[in-house]
Amino acid sequence: MTYVDGYIVPVPKKKLAAYRQMAKKVGAIWMEYGALSYVECVAVDVKKGKWTSFPRSVKLKPNETVIFAWATFKSRKARDAVMSKSMKDKRSIRIMNSKKMPFDGKRMIFGGFKTMMEFGV
Repeated sequence: MTYVDGYIVPVPKKKLAAYRQMAKKVGAIWMEYGALSYVECVAVDVKKGKWTSFPRSVKLKPNETVIFAWATFKSRKARDAVMSKSMKDKRSIRIMNSKKMPFDGKRMIFGGFKTMMEFGV
């Protein structure tokens, strides 16, 4: 079974194109180093819930949208290797050190998950 890193990110709507460009570069780097897949999704049907929801989880502002993304890896060990290599890559360093990050990283939610079951893979 695969290992999955998941992300929920609040992105200002006016910075969505810049976020897409950044994510495209990051995804390419991760794939180059061994990720099995990389997916970025933009919210189209995520209503604010009474207690919990994607918008509440990132304290979504009216001018923002939610990005739901994930990357899959052969195993956690493989993920750790991909991340180690990508964090040392000059392209990643340039992206992460940019003063123009197109989102508020303090409100990003992320975590790693061991796959429990898979269908249609």
